[in-house]
Amino acid sequence: MDSTHEERLRRARISLEGLSVGDAFGDRFFMHTDLALSAIRSRTLPKAPWEYTDDTNMALSIYQILRQHQKIEQVELANSFAEHYDPGRGYGPAMHGLLARIRQGESWQSAAADLFSGQGSYGNGGAMRVAPIGTYFADELNAVVENARLSAEITHSHPEGVAGAIAVAVATAIAWQLKEAKQRPKRSQFIEQILPYIPSSEVKSKVQQAANISARTSLENAVAMLGNGYRISAQDTVPFVLWSAGENLHDYEQAIWQTASALGDVDTTCAMVGGIVAMYTGVEGIPAEWISKREPLPEWAFGD
Repeated sequence: MDSTHEERLRRARISLEGLSVGDAFGDRFFMHTDLALSAIRSRTLPKAPWEYTDDTNMALSIYQILRQHQKIEQVELANSFAEHYDPGRGYGPAMHGLLARIRQGESWQSAAADLFSGQGSYGNGGAMRVAPIGTYFADELNAVVENARLSAEITHSHPEGVAGAIAVAVATAIAWQLKEAKQRPKRSQFIEQILPYIPSSEVKSKVQQAANISARTSLENAVAMLGNGYRISAQDTVPFVLWSAGENLHDYEQAIWQTASALGDVDTTCAMVGGIVAMYTGVEGIPAEWISKREPLPEWAFGD
């Protein structure tokens, strides 16, 4: 039975909470490697406030458009990305130029297609913000795929960038379905349910690898095989994210600490994992202290 719009928004808000807390938490660990790893090993929480980054800022636009239109309207989402662009939130170099061009009236299609000598971006930005789509359409996986694709194309039109967004959106939807079914799968079982929806791509090949990695594999070896977002590409980020989420689907706190331990693009990997795992644990699975440390989310995404 299809969910109501209000129920879908409630789910999307939970994933947004998980994403934004993970994003703001992870961003606190951009420091000298030894200092970061020492804090992570001792589980020393960073001092407040935890400010969120572009991951959350763009996810807020996605939530806004779903609230207003009940689907992804590309022109409206592109305009929201541009309107709420904040250069202090850590956007990648290509996004600074792209969003400025959209703000000046250029169509998102031409601006996005020009990136990287006409190839389009295959960065991880389409995937970092997509969790609310996965949960909004969680009972209709074909709609998850289509709306994730529409959301990614605005800024990440390369097939790998699109595949990464679809993978994370479907993972978020599957996490909610598993919770509803009261199932607690192994990591391989979780990822195997996602794979059929990911388009043929390097992302898909590496996600399959993430499913097949032995349960005895260390974090360091998993990172060596899958990446940790260091290259800021979908291929280097999404497979590790699904591995980490699948390892800790029942435990938000452990999932975020483990993901942060890999370093790399740590705000973005933690944002993706947070958005996925929160749909299995519920918002009650996010430590209340962590939510209180994250800066408040702005009202513009939630108002009429």
